[in-house]
Amino acid sequence: MLESYLTGLVVCGGIIIAIGAQNAYVLGLAVRREHHWWSAGLCMGTDLLLVSAGMFGMSAVLLTMPGALEALRWLGVVFLGWLALQALHRATAGRQGLAVAEARGHSVTRVVLATLAVTVLNPQVYLDTLLLIPSVGAQQDSAGAFVAGAGSASILWFSLLAWGGALLSPWLSRPRAWRVIDGGIGVMMAIIAVQLAGGELGGVA
Repeated sequence: MLESYLTGLVVCGGIIIAIGAQNAYVLGLAVRREHHWWSAGLCMGTDLLLVSAGMFGMSAVLLTMPGALEALRWLGVVFLGWLALQALHRATAGRQGLAVAEARGHSVTRVVLATLAVTVLNPQVYLDTLLLIPSVGAQQDSAGAFVAGAGSASILWFSLLAWGGALLSPWLSRPRAWRVIDGGIGVMMAIIAVQLAGGELGGVA
């Protein structure tokens, strides 16, 4: 059982740590202290829900719906491209340094909806959580322990993003520093959008 748990922890951790749309979005919110724990918690919950679904049969359903993944792919390209343009505009136009009071710029509802969009419009999320991770989990002695390990990896990682980004925000309050952050997030989002458009889904969860 412990071996299954550790396998889930390592496999899921290795997949979600790769910088992708979800991670970049949560980190950006955390640095701005903008309802970042809501976003991080939602990412944790969806990871656990999808991995559990994949482990208990949803992967077979996904394989019968290639058209749905294709539609999600192009929706993802459009949405990520929009996020990239927003971040790059902020990077070039500049803005005032960060302050805790600015954290109320976006409502919780808007943050939650944007987090859901970053998650559900990325087909790689489904390939990872409903196919790749469960394919490893199917070889383990305890499916429950494997899912628990995968869920722990998600909780640890997104907690680190939310906590670490917020912790660093006082040192990143200068306009020049935030331009660099926005520029980096914009470039990452643009690269992911291009990868999705080209069908290169690997490693962009």
